[in-house]
Parts: sequence; C-alpha cells; structure tokens
Amino acid sequence: MAERIEQRLEDRIPELEQLERVGLFTRKEIRAILRKASALEYKIQRRALRKEDFINYIQYEVNLLELIKKRRARIGYSFKKEEIEYSILHRVHSLFNRATGKWKDDVQLWLSHVAFCKQWNAKHQLSKVFSTMLAIHSNKPALWIMAAKWEMETRLSSESARHLFLRALRFHPECPKLYQEYFRMELMHAEKQRKEKKEFEQAKMDLGEFNYSEEILNGEMARIVYRDASQKIKGVGFQLAVLSIAKLFDFTQDLQKEILESLQTSYADDPLTWDYMARRELELGSLQPTEHSTKQKKVSEMAQREERCCAVFDEAVRAVPTEDMWKCYILFCLERYNRKTNSKELKQKRLERTLSVFSKAHESSLLPEALYKQWLQLLLESNLSEKAVEVAEAATRHFSQSVETWQMRLQVLIQLKSDDVTQCFEEAIKHVKSKGTLPLWTLWVEWSEGTNSKEDTEALYQRSLHATTPAESVTMKEMYLDWTYRNGGYKKVKRLFTSLCENRPFSLDFFWKMIQIEKEQESCKMLHLREYYERALREFGSTNTDLWLDYIKEELSHPKGKPENCGSIHWRAMKMLQGDLVEDFVSKYTLLQTGHL
Repeated sequence: MAERIEQRLEDRIPELEQLERVGLFTRKEIRAILRKASALEYKIQRRALRKEDFINYIQYEVNLLELIKKRRARIGYSFKKEEIEYSILHRVHSLFNRATGKWKDDVQLWLSHVAFCKQWNAKHQLSKVFSTMLAIHSNKPALWIMAAKWEMETRLSSESARHLFLRALRFHPECPKLYQEYFRMELMHAEKQRKEKKEFEQAKMDLGEFNYSEEILNGEMARIVYRDASQKIKGVGFQLAVLSIAKLFDFTQDLQKEILESLQTSYADDPLTWDYMARRELELGSLQPTEHSTKQKKVSEMAQREERCCAVFDEAVRAVPTEDMWKCYILFCLERYNRKTNSKELKQKRLERTLSVFSKAHESSLLPEALYKQWLQLLLESNLSEKAVEVAEAATRHFSQSVETWQMRLQVLIQLKSDDVTQCFEEAIKHVKSKGTLPLWTLWVEWSEGTNSKEDTEALYQRSLHATTPAESVTMKEMYLDWTYRNGGYKKVKRLFTSLCENRPFSLDFFWKMIQIEKEQESCKMLHLREYYERALREFGSTNTDLWLDYIKEELSHPKGKPENCGSIHWRAMKMLQGDLVEDFVSKYTLLQTGHL
C-alpha cells in the first residue's frame, strides 16, 4: 500500500514543480500540499474504505483548483494549464469513478460528479458519467431528463436527446414528466430549425444542401409524441401540462387546437377542463390591443372578460354539479376579488359576484367545508354580520360532527359579542364526540376568562377535565393551573396542584409550571420544590435527563438545599434512565461539576 501511495505522490511532482516555477505557489505551500495529499491518500487506500474520505479528498482537490484559478487571475498568468489543471482534473475524475464504483446506489455522489464536470466543462467525461449512471439508475426518470436536457441544451444534439428519451420511455412507458419533457424537446428542436432556416433565407443562401422538412418545422414530431402519450397517460393534468408547453411556442396553433379538442372530447365532465376553458376567456381578451385605451375602458374590458369567464363557469356547474366544480368557480372568484384594482366599481362587482357564487354553492349543498371559513371572512370584512351568523349556523347543520366548523361558528359569535355564545358551546359539545373536542374547550375557557365570573370559569375548568379524553385533559390541567395562579394566588394553586395530581396523565410542563410558581414566591421553600421534583420524576424520570440535572442544581444553589443529597439523586438517575440517556446524563453531570453547565 505504501509503495502505491508513494507512486501516486510522485505522479504529482511535475504539476507541483510547475506551480512553484511559474510563481503560483511557494516552496512552503508545495510541501504543505504534499503532506495533506499524503494523509488523504493513506485514508483512501485502507482496506475499510469510507465514503467521507473520498468526499474530503475530492473537496480538497476542488478547493486547490479554485485557489489556482484565483492566483492565475491575480498575477495574470494563463499558461501551462495542461501540466497543472488537467492533471488535477484527471485525478478528481479518477476519485469520483472509484467512489461511484464503490457506492453505486448513492445518487448524490453521481450528481456531484455531474456538477463537477459541468463546472469544468468536461463534456467528454460528463457523457461517460451519464452513460454509466443511467445504466445503474435507469429507474429514476429525473436522471434521464437531466441527461437529455444536457445533450439538447449544451451539446446542441437533438438526436442524442431524442435517443435518450426513447430509451427512458422503454423503462418508464407511463411517466407523464418524461413525455412532457420529450414533447418540449421536439418543439425546441423545431424552433431551432425554424430559426436556422430563417437566418439562411435572410442571408440569401442556397438551402439545397440543407434538408428542412416542413413537417418537422411545424412540430409534427411533437404531435406524434403527444398522440402516443395520450394513449398511455390518462387525466386532465397531463393534457393541460402539455398544452401549457405548446403555448410557449408561436408556431403551435394547430397543435394547441388538437390538444384542446381532445381535452373537451375526452374530459368534458372533469372540473379542471371547465376551469381551464373558463380562465381561457381572460387570456383571449388580453390578446386584443389596448395601447391607447383609457383607464375606464380597460376596467370595462376587464369586467367583460370576467363576465365571460363566469358565463362558462355557470354552464360548468349546470353540466357538472359537483363540489370540485363549485370549488374551482369559487377559487376563481376569490382570485379575482383579491387582485388589486383602483376601480371601486370593479372591486364591488367582484365582491358581489363572489358572495353570490358562495350562496349558490351553499344552496346546492355542494359547498366544501373548507370554503365556509373563507365565506365567513369575506362576510365579516364586508360588515355583513347577520349574514355571517346565518352562514355559520348553516355550516354547523351541514357538518355537525366537525370540530373545525363549530370552532369557526363560535369565533364568529365571539367576534360579534353575541349573547348566544354559551348556548352555542353547549350545542357544539352535545354534537361532537368527546375525542377531539379539546379546541372547543380551550376556546370556551379562554372566552369565559374574559367574560364570565371566576366561579363560572372554575366550574367550566372542572367540567372540561371530566369531559375531555385523558390525553386531552393534560392541556386543560396546565391551563387550569395557570389561570388559578393568576386569579387565586399561591395557596389556591398549591391546593389545586395537589388535587390534580390524583388523576393521571400529566405533562412535564404541568410540573415545570408548578416549580416555576414556587420559585416566584418570596419565601421559596425547598421542601415544596423537592415534592414537585419527586412527583415529576415518578412520571418522567426514566425519559428526561434535564429533570434530574435541574433537581441537582436546585439542591446545590437553594439556600435551604442539601448538597449531600446530590450523590443519591445521581445514583437514582443512573438506575432509572433508559438506554443512551444514561451516557447523556453522565456527560452533562460532568459539565455541571466542572462549572460548564
């Protein structure tokens, strides 16, 4: 092994001598490079190879290349690149080849090699990397697309890109993304040929020796790709994606028309088709010249376009009366309403339209639950309070089991300071199952704290502890403890804590809160702190190291603490903590003893 390493270091000597001779590095720096290279070589020649060692070696060589580049720029020296940089580049490629040969499944390693080749313009080497990588990772469409794009955009070889896409489709015959990118590539190829032909014609050159097929120039290859894909891939999403790609090219009107016809024929009942057709009315209107139009005229034109969109949507909800279709219609209306405009008239028209569509969807019983919240927000913003209350009540009738819907209705009533809040809370608790009611109880007690008497709030807290599930009651206990301290003082909260400790489960924050309350007292008693820590340790002593450490700190720092207890606390912690927590506790305890924690 040593001989091999010595040989590799000797192979470096010509490039290092050149670096010193041309003044890019000093002799001292050359020796430092040799020492570092020797250490890195030994690491990658061991029997038990580690990926990190190869990555570190490659990173060192890349950093060296960057440093050489900067120093060349500083002294203005640009010769001897073949003896210096090319030698290092060859070594980096060799390291990458060894690493990817050893850890073939590491895609990130392959991509790092690809990025390095691109950075240093190593086209021939990159072609080899892609070839090897795709042979191993043929199951990853994204890598095929990356390789094909490089062939098309960097090497300007549409033939190689097409060949890669066709190979990829043999492995992934139903991958939408592959077909989309293949479709795009064929259109790019057609556009490139159109530009070439135009330039030759402008230069009045003879096109006899060049074969420009009219079919290819008009995107016929892309049409074939689209037709083939349509037979294998079903769904509106793919059709719309292909259509959006076709719209990027100005010679694809016939192709766009074909895709659109296919969309309307095969997916007439899909909400996304109607959504696209409706929104298309906006684009069709924007194609008209509006250079000399006044602001008033532009507003009028925009209003007309939106009316045309809504006419299509109205037809859509009659033809496809589903929740998804109404959702598309409402989202379109909300998008237009949220667009900035200086015209109050247009803004008002958008608001009225949006509220009208919400009402129609609700009357059809096809308004999705999630959209009721947006409807209520819009009503409250527009100061339509009575309508908001009416809508919130209707929502809870439709979705009587939904906690979120009841919460939404209650928030509306609280915001409007209604007298029906308590009645609504009672109704909500009656309809919703006990599991999952925590948001309702937290909202209720928070509202009660600011509205009702202390006695009523305390009764509500007591009721919530019995009404929620054991896991949810943990949060209510924390809130109850905090509220009692704020409103009843230390003695009352201590009695409550003792009472609540009789019923599990608890959270760690429940105990921390009580410990913190005790520390805030002028006469903070160590006896009480010990009681709280001991109670907490009974519940969480096997899973929490910080609890033990804080207990030890308290014994050391409190005026009435007993430092002699620390040993027994430490011994108990070692017995009680589980798994790796013992090691974590020992290291933290050592830091505590040395004054670093």
